[in-house]
Amino acid sequence: MARRPGKKLPSEKGKRVRIDLRRNRGKPVAKKDWTRQVREHGLEEVDTRSGESVTAKGDLSRKRTVVVRAGDADPARFNGTVTAMRGLFAEVDDGERIWPCTVRRMLRSRLIAERHPVIVGDRVRFQIVADEQGRQSEGVIEEVMPRRSELKRVAGRREHTIAANVDQVVIVSSADLPPPKPHLIDRYIVACSAGNMTPVVCMNKADLDAEGSAATVLERYAALGYRTLMTSAVSGTGIQELGDVLRGASSVIAGQSGVGKSSMLNTLQPSLGLRVGEVNVGTLRGRHTTTTAELIKLEVGGYVVDTPGVRSFDITAVPRHEIEMHFLEFIDLVPHCKFPDCTHTHEADCAIKTAVETGDVHPERYASYVRMFTESDSRGHAESSPARGRH
Repeated sequence: MARRPGKKLPSEKGKRVRIDLRRNRGKPVAKKDWTRQVREHGLEEVDTRSGESVTAKGDLSRKRTVVVRAGDADPARFNGTVTAMRGLFAEVDDGERIWPCTVRRMLRSRLIAERHPVIVGDRVRFQIVADEQGRQSEGVIEEVMPRRSELKRVAGRREHTIAANVDQVVIVSSADLPPPKPHLIDRYIVACSAGNMTPVVCMNKADLDAEGSAATVLERYAALGYRTLMTSAVSGTGIQELGDVLRGASSVIAGQSGVGKSSMLNTLQPSLGLRVGEVNVGTLRGRHTTTTAELIKLEVGGYVVDTPGVRSFDITAVPRHEIEMHFLEFIDLVPHCKFPDCTHTHEADCAIKTAVETGDVHPERYASYVRMFTESDSRGHAESSPARGRH
């Protein structure tokens, strides 16, 4: 049977069902005290001829109507991805539109150990709620799905997850203004490895590397097997290669303030129009221009999270006895240490220390390891690791 264009068949329309309104949106109901009046005066003496409706304000009246189509598992709850956090609100993409969502208080309380219980990249289940006029304009996040990966650091006394469910982290440093910080790169690499993400080391501002010292730092990581990039948002060097790295993946752009993370993305996709700032020439420190992490869809394919810049990156959330496994050049050497609980800091006959002396392990990489291990120990994380003897 032919049907007019634009008209849906009954099977397409779905059925109408009633689901709960948001619990704190209903107005208080005037008390009639019917039970008290009946107990005191008897049913015959209670005047129920009022013109007001006495329908109970219970579950049946605190609902709204939605349309459920075939295959919908739960008419009241939907799946989505958090694309941005703005104050107390999250922006959640359900594949059709962006919903501003609050976080259920019970969920916030349960995850109080986290600085932010819901972060960019999280897969969540949320309930769409209606206001007093029945308009469906926002939601409430009720569940955060298990994360397959997460980039974390310690902020104060709590762990701070920067982004979740991403494939890789592009760790951006710069050739100059500010100068490269290999130790900060090493910290990010450890955080990536611990969080089940692939690190990519990128050296931006290649146009400022006249002497090639930044390229030498980059070669250190390429020799270890990490993918590396040399880019310039000014000259366009390496931007096409950056697009190839980001294509088809979900990525985080992370690094020190002022290294040009947003500038690189603007060069790759000018329509983004991300805010950029200048480096303070006196202190050689970048100014924070990106203030919130946001999941951005790229024209080349894939998604990227442009994160606020940092000046330090605390990874003491990683147990100190696990730090060694996140240094690729250590893995084959650890079994050759004399002591099975070797910390590679003060012990005799340590294969790692010997490799530093022979040049097989870069001294700056080793210094990074010792610094991370020492910091983790001093912050009280030693109790999570096996006891280590003093040799």
